[in-house]
Amino acid sequence: MGSLEPLEKYAKENNVPIIQKEGLNFIINYIKENKVKTILEIGTAIGYSTINMAQIDENIHITTIERNENMYSIARKNIKKFGLNKQITLVLNDALNVNVTGKYDLIFIDAAKAQYIKFFEKYKHNLSKNGAIITDNLNFHGLTKHPEEIQSKNLKALVKKINNYKEFLQTNKEFKTTFYQVGDGISVSKMD
Repeated sequence: MGSLEPLEKYAKENNVPIIQKEGLNFIINYIKENKVKTILEIGTAIGYSTINMAQIDENIHITTIERNENMYSIARKNIKKFGLNKQITLVLNDALNVNVTGKYDLIFIDAAKAQYIKFFEKYKHNLSKNGAIITDNLNFHGLTKHPEEIQSKNLKALVKKINNYKEFLQTNKEFKTTFYQVGDGISVSKMD
């Protein structure tokens, strides 16, 4: 097993958003405690969270979707470097255009925040019976708590969409969602 430090360093130097350590540890514990074996990840970036999840157990299989060609190439190299090609299927496409078959114990949403509701609605049918949909970045660096303080119009619109997603989860009749103040804010949604 190689060290993940070069990936963390690369992400920091190139402003690639990767999951915060606290959030990653939360997900790793969730996977272990719930004996998760199949994972669908929306948003690969450089493959950091995928590699971390795959390293938990060699019987874990992950399908991860990335739309950015540059990120996809970097992720592919990283996955290969860690020898995880057999466990990880990397898909280059916009997650809203991919038709995924099969059921997953865990669906991890960590991609375009403005599309969170669409991702949730599209992929909830791929969730196995006792599976969960985990979403990251719900606090968005603390900005979702005080949207009125944001100056940028684009940022304000994005934060509004994240808050709409949180409301969507809270009022969803099909799923029961628990919110955790770990990392950058995480939700775990399970079928009710």
